[in-house]
Amino acid sequence: MADLSKLYDAILNGDEKLALQLTNEALKESADPAELINQGMIPAMDEVGRLFEAQEFYIPEMLMAGRAMKAALEPIRPLLAARGAKPAGRIVLGTVKGDLHDIGKNLVGSMLEGAGFEVIDIGIDVSPEKFVEAAGSDKPDILALSALLTVTMPEMKKVIEALNQAGIRDQVKVLVGGAPVTQAFADQIGADGYGANASSAVTAARSLLKQS
Repeated sequence: MADLSKLYDAILNGDEKLALQLTNEALKESADPAELINQGMIPAMDEVGRLFEAQEFYIPEMLMAGRAMKAALEPIRPLLAARGAKPAGRIVLGTVKGDLHDIGKNLVGSMLEGAGFEVIDIGIDVSPEKFVEAAGSDKPDILALSALLTVTMPEMKKVIEALNQAGIRDQVKVLVGGAPVTQAFADQIGADGYGANASSAVTAARSLLKQS
């Protein structure tokens, strides 16, 4: 059986090369891919989130852990696809129109993947129409909208209005976040959830799936 504690530590410490090496070694020893994720990777990223909330980890440490987790996931993804394993949920993630910032979005994406979600990142400067298109074609459980600028926050409301106009608002949960975004703003525009940071975005996403 693979020593999952070493994989856990490699991800927690942001050691990308070691995380990939340990995953490949475990797979060669016929380790269960789902076990590697559920007992090694997800607990590590949950601990990263806890340390961030406790202000013992900061954004650089979170980004490094996210990269290590992504590296470890690479050889596992095709194996899971082949066996038809289902992710915790599917999330379409993007930064709203007029906003070109992607560090926060990428961090949220890494944390969500580390929590077992399938993440479809549609990039930055994403128009409401493109969000609606992705909601229709990718059939996500959650649309996650990011904004780092106060002036782009209204675009979040436009996305929700576009979903309503397309008649698919009730088919997808909307999760919003970013430095200037607040719970009050999320409530005001009719979003289903709010994440103050990458760690709380994972908590919010899990909560939204329980509600659906």
